[in-house]
Amino acid sequence: MPIVTAPRLAIIVVAAGSGTRLGREEPKAFVEVRGQTILERCLHGVLDSIEPAQIVVVAPASHLATATRIAQRVAGPASDALSVVAGGASRQTSVAAGLAALGAEVDTVLVHDAARALTPPALIDRVVRAVRSSGTGVIPALPVSDTIKRVDGETVLETVDRSELVHVQTPQGFPRAELDAAYAAAAAEHTDDAALFSAAGGRVITVEGEARAFKITTPWDLRRAENVLGVSTGIRTGVGIDVHAYDEGSPMWLGGLYWPDEPGLAGHSDGDALIHAICDALLSAAGLGDLGTRFGSSATEYADARSEVFLRETLALVDGAGYAVGNVAVQVVANRPRLTGRRVEIETRLTQLLGAPVSVSATTADGLGLSGRGEGLMAIATALITASA
Repeated sequence: MPIVTAPRLAIIVVAAGSGTRLGREEPKAFVEVRGQTILERCLHGVLDSIEPAQIVVVAPASHLATATRIAQRVAGPASDALSVVAGGASRQTSVAAGLAALGAEVDTVLVHDAARALTPPALIDRVVRAVRSSGTGVIPALPVSDTIKRVDGETVLETVDRSELVHVQTPQGFPRAELDAAYAAAAAEHTDDAALFSAAGGRVITVEGEARAFKITTPWDLRRAENVLGVSTGIRTGVGIDVHAYDEGSPMWLGGLYWPDEPGLAGHSDGDALIHAICDALLSAAGLGDLGTRFGSSATEYADARSEVFLRETLALVDGAGYAVGNVAVQVVANRPRLTGRRVEIETRLTQLLGAPVSVSATTADGLGLSGRGEGLMAIATALITASA
């Protein structure tokens, strides 16, 4: 029997708000956006993030059964890692209820508003990495583009330097022990977890936020979310490029095939630049970030991994985002290996892996650049994906 380790990451999804500003009778998390509730769309993004996590949904006491049904339906086989607890009268007491439900093994906690239902999984992954690398609190932030004025009633007093201001989003991430201590010491209500963490003496840094992670608060926001989801249907394309230097001490893997008489490609995994470019093209088309963001060199579990692993994970992410692969085309720019004799074999293998047509071509760089000098290989991929029915 395989040993299943308890997750070190927990994500608390706060869905206990009444949402009175949305003007609906039901709590905001249970309002539908193009056929799915806000909570359901939020959980899809959370469950599409890379690292396995304990997920705690904090819901209104009146809607625990409904929240549980939604959560279990979205989580599917991952349902054992997800629980639903009742929230409190304020956001702060709701988050405290979520913290109380975490397993002892958890060392990193993300607190995420269900109302930010379109948050890309890449942002969740970005926050997790930043917490782990910095040991501090981490919040996503976007620059302020509007001119900001300080006023007294209707009178403008001064213009505020917007270069020092940011829009803050969720998920907000923290080391678990420090967040627990901050909540235990909290003597006042705070507007977000970063403010509470800072009030307890914790350091907070920012990472780049995402435009899609806006908060659905008003009917206008709800309409915006519907428009964004409407735009994301239909056909989408993406481009991916990957470059690797040759490494005489490594085996050559290219296009999912082993090349016994060729120098290998240097890299964190097996260096298969052709598959890496395909992964980047698919992630680009689906708006899911890139290969480095998803499976970067900091992810030790992917060291020396076959690139087919990345391709399968990428396909799962694209499928989870509601898309199917139409076709992929790849061009390899290199002096070696010569693809002519194995082109059909590569296309057959990649078509099998992707479940969609793959075409492969090759060229040289006429002596220019890394590939032209014979120092390495470049692959350029384009992908077409379509919205799933």
